Amino acid sequence: MTSRERVLAAIEHRRPDRVPRDFWIEQPAMRRLQAHLGLDDEEAVRQRLRVDVRHLHAVYPEDRALSPGGAMNRAATGGRGPAAVFQNYWGERFIFQETPWGPMREDLPGALSEAEALDELAAFPWPTPDLFDYSGLAADAERYGDYAQLYGFADVWQRPALVRGWEHMFMDMAARPDWVHFLCRKFTDFYKEDYTRAAEATGGRIDLYLLLSDLGSQAGPLISLPMFRALVAPYLREMVEHIHWLGARVLYHSCGSVARFIPDLIAMGVEVLDPIQPVTDEMQPEALQAQFGGRVVFHGGIDMQGVLPFGTPAEVQAEVRRYVATLGAEGGYILGPTHLFQPDVPPGNIVAMYEAEV
Repeated sequence: MTSRERVLAAIEHRRPDRVPRDFWIEQPAMRRLQAHLGLDDEEAVRQRLRVDVRHLHAVYPEDRALSPGGAMNRAATGGRGPAAVFQNYWGERFIFQETPWGPMREDLPGALSEAEALDELAAFPWPTPDLFDYSGLAADAERYGDYAQLYGFADVWQRPALVRGWEHMFMDMAARPDWVHFLCRKFTDFYKEDYTRAAEATGGRIDLYLLLSDLGSQAGPLISLPMFRALVAPYLREMVEHIHWLGARVLYHSCGSVARFIPDLIAMGVEVLDPIQPVTDEMQPEALQAQFGGRVVFHGGIDMQGVLPFGTPAEVQAEVRRYVATLGAEGGYILGPTHLFQPDVPPGNIVAMYEAEV
């Protein structure tokens, strides 16, 4: 099978020639992995690990520094010093914390965290997809013709919460639901147009579009099912329907313990669920397969908090074999980590994950 055929077989719950593989990684971790493998080119790393999915991207506007440091930054970062605060085109704000392998982003309350009236949300300079450059997508789609192709970063609830500030978003959901609807509508309209333009630029070649909003904590849901159904699900459903209209499938991402949301996600048409983080008993692969096997494709699962950073290569490979045997015996599983590979994961464990005999 080609990589694309392999991924599509798994999505259709047909047995592929081997379990397909995806690869999500932070840039500092990629630099560390490249040094370990002696490879300068990121595509050479993906080929070395026999990764079956290629992630396509439009070109986004660069983040801008709100100031180079000083009192504003010390206040924003809790007194940790004059690190520059950056803001992206959405109004998300963040600093970069240094690690031994390079800077990592740490989020702060966003540009609308101090808003006191709905008019302030309306007056914000909201972006449009005109800011994106799609001119390179056609060449990328052709270059990766034998691979499954994934596009986008459509977040219609969590990203609005970063712009608003998490605490304010939760308060809005209880006291000002019209604010939540306003924000989610802005993001949904943006990403529907973004995805349409990406489909047009590639001639409909993209197989999967990413849809995400983290619904779970380490211990359970972040919000109740009624609140999810009233304030979040309508926008997720609209995005799912639009992606299907474009002729593609949906890869939905949520960290945390999200088992109680899975029936709703399946009902709205989500085909692939990522990253199935094993943080509670109900999120273990055996429990997920028993309850939802054959109804949704599982993506990810290899633990980024325990096994990958702290296990031995043999333990990593044993965990891979467990997930493949439990979730992928008859298709329905794509191998990957439970988050982007982080800089503290030993490169040898990343290699071991993709070299497990399965």
